[in-house]
Amino acid sequence: VHLVESGGGLVQAGGSLRLSCTASESISSINIMRWHRQAPGEQRELVAYIAPAFGTPKYEDSVKGRFSISADDAKNTVYLQMNNQTLEDTAVYYCEAVFRLGTDYGTSWGQGTQVTVSS
Repeated sequence: VHLVESGGGLVQAGGSLRLSCTASESISSINIMRWHRQAPGEQRELVAYIAPAFGTPKYEDSVKGRFSISADDAKNTVYLQMNNQTLEDTAVYYCEAVFRLGTDYGTSWGQGTQVTVSS
């Protein structure tokens, strides 16, 4: 599975961005799609995830109520809508796909997209 992220950029605090993660195959065949982020000097952290076949999202506490993850199977794309952004949201955002490989699981990562929130 090949993933391509887009939608990053510069936004003022309180603003919004929508990130996209487009997969090379149908996301209904992917077990879980995750968004992670890594701020400078920090470890990568999980932000949100969704099981595309079921549409049940989960969020890290600091983004609950502000971020929304959704899946569009027709476009093979998972989105991360980010509202009311804060300086602490500045990071490189990565999407990850978890999928079955026979009796095991495999993962793929996108290249990342930079999000910078300014005051």
